[in-house]
Amino acid sequence: MAESSDPLAASLAALTNFFVGDERLDQTVQRMVELAEDAVTNSSMCGITMLVEGRPRTAFFSNAEAPDIDTAQYSNDDGPCLHAFRTTETVRVDSLHDETRWRPFCERALAHGIHSTLSLPMVTDGRDAIGALNFYSPQRAGFDDHDADVGRQFAQQAAVVLANASAYWNAHDLSMRLQEAQGARALIEQAKGILMAGSNIDADRAFEMMVLASQRENRKLRDIASDIVERRGRPTA
Repeated sequence: MAESSDPLAASLAALTNFFVGDERLDQTVQRMVELAEDAVTNSSMCGITMLVEGRPRTAFFSNAEAPDIDTAQYSNDDGPCLHAFRTTETVRVDSLHDETRWRPFCERALAHGIHSTLSLPMVTDGRDAIGALNFYSPQRAGFDDHDADVGRQFAQQAAVVLANASAYWNAHDLSMRLQEAQGARALIEQAKGILMAGSNIDADRAFEMMVLASQRENRKLRDIASDIVERRGRPTA
């Protein structure tokens, strides 16, 4: 099938075909930024405002200047990206030079040669935004109604992908932790059996011996058990 000549269609197709388990969450979000910039062709750079350790940050971007520009709004807790994130409203600034709101942000952006911005909330199921897509242009009035419409469509689909990716990796991490816990339990039980057989003691006494060794050596119980199992498996001289 031939590739679509429509940048939005091509970007949405690539976004829709994401299988979130194929990449880490950070890789998924970074790829999302790159596709967003392809979709909104008048943009010179793109970034995503997200909560990082409870604080808004531009953690993913297509150009290293984006997070430096956004530092001004995060430092002052006010700016177009934060406004879009918090209110779920689209914010288009046609002239940062003339904009009376968010002056620290506007001045920082102008210092980087950016003269207009477009910020769009990433919302799923009408709930609060989980982020905001931010586009930057070196031109005044760099974004029109068509760009805003394209950006909204992409942001809606990107929000779904981001929500699914977050849910997948949270579940994946939980599953991995459960597997590790189960593995540790099996290892400890094996070590207990070795001590019981070698020292003619019961299960409680074997476990107590491992706990005492763990406390004495300041090491995890699993590591103590692993040593016991490993020593048991070594061939005798």
